[in-house]
Amino acid sequence: MTAELVRGQNHTLPQTRLEIRVSAGTPVVAGATLGDERGTVHGIEWIAHPGSPQLPGLEVSRQAAADHRLAVDLDAVPAAVHRVTVLLALPMEAGGPVRFGAVAAPFVAVTGLEGTEIATFTLTGLDAESAVAALELYRRQGDWKVRAVGQGYAGGLAAMLTDQGVTGAAELARSIHEAVARGMARSVAPPPPRTPDGDRVRHTAAIGDPAQPVSPSAGPAPSSPAAATDSTAGGPTAGASTGPIDYAHPRRQATAPPPPPPTAPPAEPGRPAQPVAGDATGWSMEERLYNQVWGMFEDLARTTAAYRSAVDFAESRMDQELDRALSDPRNRIGGAGDRAREEARAKRDQLTDRAREALDRDLAQLAAESAVVEPALPAAFAGWDNPVWHAYRVPMEIPMALRIGDLHLPENPDLRIPLLVRLPLERGIWVDSGRTASEAAALTDTDRLRRLAMDNAVAHAARLLAVYPAGEFSVHVIDPAGSAAAALAPLVNSGVLAGPPASGAGGVASVLAHLTRRVDLVQMAIRAGAADSLPPELDTAEQLLIVNDFPHGFDDRAVTRLRYLADEGPSVGVHLLMVADREDASAYGPVLDPLWRSLLRITPVADDHLADPWVGHAWTYEPLRTPPGSRVLEQVLAQVAAARRTGRRP
Repeated sequence: MTAELVRGQNHTLPQTRLEIRVSAGTPVVAGATLGDERGTVHGIEWIAHPGSPQLPGLEVSRQAAADHRLAVDLDAVPAAVHRVTVLLALPMEAGGPVRFGAVAAPFVAVTGLEGTEIATFTLTGLDAESAVAALELYRRQGDWKVRAVGQGYAGGLAAMLTDQGVTGAAELARSIHEAVARGMARSVAPPPPRTPDGDRVRHTAAIGDPAQPVSPSAGPAPSSPAAATDSTAGGPTAGASTGPIDYAHPRRQATAPPPPPPTAPPAEPGRPAQPVAGDATGWSMEERLYNQVWGMFEDLARTTAAYRSAVDFAESRMDQELDRALSDPRNRIGGAGDRAREEARAKRDQLTDRAREALDRDLAQLAAESAVVEPALPAAFAGWDNPVWHAYRVPMEIPMALRIGDLHLPENPDLRIPLLVRLPLERGIWVDSGRTASEAAALTDTDRLRRLAMDNAVAHAARLLAVYPAGEFSVHVIDPAGSAAAALAPLVNSGVLAGPPASGAGGVASVLAHLTRRVDLVQMAIRAGAADSLPPELDTAEQLLIVNDFPHGFDDRAVTRLRYLADEGPSVGVHLLMVADREDASAYGPVLDPLWRSLLRITPVADDHLADPWVGHAWTYEPLRTPPGSRVLEQVLAQVAAARRTGRRP
C-alpha cells in the first residue's frame, strides 16, 4: 500500500533501487544533494543537477520540465553518504513563475523500478518560495527511509544550498540556472494550454489487461530505469506503453462545443479506431490539425521513452541477477556460472523483445495517423512538396503556426513530426552555419554549409511572407559582405523585400537604427495607451530581419542593438532570423550567450540537437527542402509580390 506522507512524516523503504517521480504542472528544475550524517554537503561533487546530472547511484534530468524521473540506487552511493535530498526550483526564465505559490502544488512519488508507488508527498503550503527541498532519503541503523520535507526558500537555490553547507552556493546556483537556460534554449516550446482537460490521451494497457488506462503524464524520462518487469512477477511486461494508441481521445474537450471533427470509420472489435485528420479539439479545422500534430509529437516522445526505460530496466535487471549469481565463488567457474549468464540474458532478451513489440504497435498507429494528417495540412503546416502549395493564394488572415522543419527519433527515422512554431513568432530563429557534431555536417564542407544555411533562411522568410496577408509582413536583410547574393536572389528578384540588402558597416548601422527606433516607438505608444499616435510613415506590419554572416560588419554598438532587438523585438512585432557560426563570434565571449539562448537554433542539415518539452529526447531536426527542379518558392513569392503591388489579396 502506498504511504501518503505529510510534511515531516517518514516511511521505511523496502528496496534500494528506486525512481523519484516529480509532477509539477509547470517546468521546474530537479536536482539532488548527497549529505553526511548531519546533512552537510561536502562540495559541488556531491550535487547532481542539470549541468552535472550523474553521481554514483544517482541521475537527474538534464533540463527543466513539468515531469521528472530521477533514478536512485542507494547501494551505489558512497559509504559516507547518509542523506539524499531531492531539490526542486523554478527556472529563472523571463515571463515564468517566480514563486511556487503561483503554480500548482508539486507532487513527488517514490516508486520501485516497476512503477509501484512506495510513498507520495504533495508539497502544499508554498508561497513566496522559488526553491524547495521536497523530500530526503536517509540511512538509519543500516536501513533507508524516506521523509517528506517540503522546506521552501524564498532566496531560491542559493539559499537552499547555503543551508546545506555548500561553499560558493550563489555561484553554483547561477551555474545551475545557466545550464537550465541552455537546455531550455534547445527545447521546443509546447503549445499553450487550451482547456483544463484538453490533453491528448493515449490509452495503453498491460498485456492481458486491455482496459487499464495510463495517463500521458506518466511518461518516463529517457535516462531513467523503469517501466518493465518479468511477467512471472505479475507486473507490466513492457513499460508504460504496451498497447496500441486509441484515437478516440475521450478527454479532448473544449470550453464550449467546437465544430464537430470528422467521424472515424467504425473499428473492428478489439482493434483501435482508424485515425482521421482533425481528430482533436478546436474551433476550426486548422486548430484541430495543429493540436493533432502536437498530440502526435507528445505520443511519439512518450512511447519512445517507455521503450527506452524498459530496455534500460532489462539491462539493469540482468546485471543484478548476474551479480547475485556470481557473488558465490563456486558459481564463477564451470557450468553453474554459464547457466546463470544464459538465464539472465534470456530474461533480458524477453523483456526487450516485448518492449519492442509494444513500441512497434504504437509506431504503426502513429505512422497511420501521419499518413492521413500530412495530406490534409494547410499550406502553413505543409512541406514544400505538398500539393497544397500548387493551389496557393495569399491568405486573408494569419495562421496559428508555421512549419519550419521535421523531427524524428532513431527508433523510426521515417516517422516525421512537423515542427510547428506559433505565429506571431515568440522568439527569433538562428540557422547555425557552423560545423556541428552530426554525421550530415561532417560530410559537408564549410562553404556548402554556409550556402545551405542561407538558402534555409531564405526559404523560411518566403514561408513567412506567404502565410501573412498582403502587406502585413516585411523583410529586411543585412548581408555585410554581400556574400549571400545568390541565395537572396528569390527574395530580391521577386521584389518582396522592404529594401535592398544592407551591406558594409554603414548599411548594418542604418537597418539596426531603423528597427530599433520602431521598437522604441511602439513600446512607448503601448505604455501610453496611445497606439493611434504613431507616426503615419511607421510600418506597422510584422518585421523580420535576416542577418547573414554575423558578426562580420558589426561593431560593439551594432551588437548591442542586435541584442536589444532579440530581447524586446518579438513583443512588438520585430523578429530576428540569424545565419551565423557561433565560433565566428567567439571573440565576444559570454557577452553573446543571452543572444544565442534567446533564439531557436536550427541547422541547414540533419542534426539531433532539439529536445521535446515532455521527456527531453534529442530529436533529429530535418530542414524543409523544395523538391529538385521545383519552382514553387519563386511562384509563391511572385503571388506575394503581385498582391502587394495591387494592394489587395488575390
